[in-house]
Amino acid sequence: MRAISLLISSVLVVTTLILGVCWPCYGQLAAGKAVPAFSLKGSGDKTHDLAVMKDQPMIILYFFDAESRPSQEGLLSLDKLSHQYKESDMIVWGITLSSKDKVAEFIKSANPNFPILLDNSGVSDLYEARFILPTVCIVGPELKLIDYFQGGGKTTEVMLVKLAERELQRKHTALAKAISEHVEKKNPKNLQAKTVKGYASLKEGKVEQAEAVFTELAGNKGDGEILGKEGLASVYAKKGQADKAMEAVKEVEKKAPDRAYVHVVKADILYSQNKKAEAKNAYQTAVEKKSAAPFQKAMAYNQLGRFHAGEGNYQKARELYDQAVEIDPYYIEATSNKGVAYEKEGKWDEALKAYTRATTLDKTDTFAAVLAKKAQEMLALQKNVAEKKRIDTLVKELAARYRSQEKAASKTSDTWTSRPMVLTFVDFQEQGGLSARDGFSSVLTSNLADQLNSSGRVQVVERVLLERLLEELNIGSSELADPETALKLGKVLSAKIIGTGSFIYMQDQTLLSMRLIDTETSAIPKVITTQFGSQYPLTKKLHEINRDILNTVIQKYPLQGYVVKLVGGQALLNIGGRQGVVLGTGFDVVEEGETIEYKGKMLQSAPKSIGRVEVVQVEPDLCYAKIVKKDREFKTDDKVKEKPHETVTGDGNAVR
Repeated sequence: MRAISLLISSVLVVTTLILGVCWPCYGQLAAGKAVPAFSLKGSGDKTHDLAVMKDQPMIILYFFDAESRPSQEGLLSLDKLSHQYKESDMIVWGITLSSKDKVAEFIKSANPNFPILLDNSGVSDLYEARFILPTVCIVGPELKLIDYFQGGGKTTEVMLVKLAERELQRKHTALAKAISEHVEKKNPKNLQAKTVKGYASLKEGKVEQAEAVFTELAGNKGDGEILGKEGLASVYAKKGQADKAMEAVKEVEKKAPDRAYVHVVKADILYSQNKKAEAKNAYQTAVEKKSAAPFQKAMAYNQLGRFHAGEGNYQKARELYDQAVEIDPYYIEATSNKGVAYEKEGKWDEALKAYTRATTLDKTDTFAAVLAKKAQEMLALQKNVAEKKRIDTLVKELAARYRSQEKAASKTSDTWTSRPMVLTFVDFQEQGGLSARDGFSSVLTSNLADQLNSSGRVQVVERVLLERLLEELNIGSSELADPETALKLGKVLSAKIIGTGSFIYMQDQTLLSMRLIDTETSAIPKVITTQFGSQYPLTKKLHEINRDILNTVIQKYPLQGYVVKLVGGQALLNIGGRQGVVLGTGFDVVEEGETIEYKGKMLQSAPKSIGRVEVVQVEPDLCYAKIVKKDREFKTDDKVKEKPHETVTGDGNAVR
């Protein structure tokens, strides 16, 4: 019986060496299924419980022999990389059946950055890791098995390349490149390592580096040529050289007809050229082809899903997103896209589940965080009966006003005093290519609304109110593209400014063109043009746009009011927090300039400043300001006007 067991083990070893990777399909181990939970103590007697790690995006379980150098090779490589890239969240647990003394010797010699766990409870057997070492499990979200490897030597090399791919999927491009270069240094002929390095450079926006890598690969014969030209197709597309990209696509199609990724590149180009039907066919071809790296195949499913979502087929889109995530568990784009597909059907609970899963994959992802916050607010609204009734009533009133083209009735004849600065965003048009991520408009407007509202200077119309009004009026995106329609909406909502514009999607970056339009004069006080992409952090860009909007409001629409009376050496003004006054706001006290009659015309000179005050206390409808300077005594009904040279800092605060 023992002889049979040894024979089976020998066959497994040979099979592992030939294939480089072993996918278990028996016992408790299977790709996509949760791995067995366990609790083990480290060399320092600290207990490590796998079950509590379920929210970690990735854990590497490395089973090894503390006395075997070949068994330790991969672990030492990972340790070296973790020291070099301490900011990465690489979690590795070394697990061994070796004695405590031997483990202590290994730790003293290697000084690993990872815990070494002593297996005295059969965990190695649960993971089929007793006879063939090392055995490496890459465990993904929800503790599901992603990759499984047995054996050292070539298998360690395969494991490291696969890990580099996974880190690339997680957008840890620097670490993905480092792992690839580590493998390439030991084996300059490893084509997969070179390929990962090329795509990592491309994701970083280092197009020339990527082109150099893929050009070198394309100079090889066989697989190297195919991988190189496939990468070059992506490089040319990113550089905007559509003809060269399509030529590379044709070459790959001819020499390797089963490759999938070139059809994604081809479809993206066709979509950007407004050849939608041809693009859809190319995306469909991409998902049908068999040969591709997981992240490439996942992209094919995601893009096809985006296409179906654009056609309103949300159920089909979600099915495709699920397939993308099954292939690539770290594909945060497909994960959040699924939430957007639920959101567009009003299924906010399901949308929130998808967004929450996306934030688990990457806690720094602003995109998913903003969408999750919006979904939470919508769910809370659905439970708030009184608030829901208020919005329903207001929507009916606004819809009736829109149809009759009546403006909100003015409650005062005072044309000098500033009203609250109300702004509304109207849905942005999408142009160019098909972005990998859906919901950009919602992320932009939701985040800016939060920032602008918190500034105290601008009030943004509730997003749910606008969406409900559009639904009531049956106004779609095509009608919103008409500036007249947008202006009518703004006036009905009593908004002084509307923000509208377009997103132009290009390869790995998005161009935003936003116009701020004055609803009363139709003037455009500001045009904001900016780029989003991997080299342009989303959070930073949103802060910049918020700052630009606030600066425009301060410069173009300075606050105005009157001195109500003088109280204890301070001026009481008739504007307050509702109009956007904050502590420290400075006002000039002004009197009308001289009127001059010349050739039958009355010429009005500019107002003259007779003093200055600074706000020290703010209430909703009034404020108190200390007198900083005065050329004469102030009196009731003196006009005040905000100093026009105030600006806004990066944190959204107004400063002089």
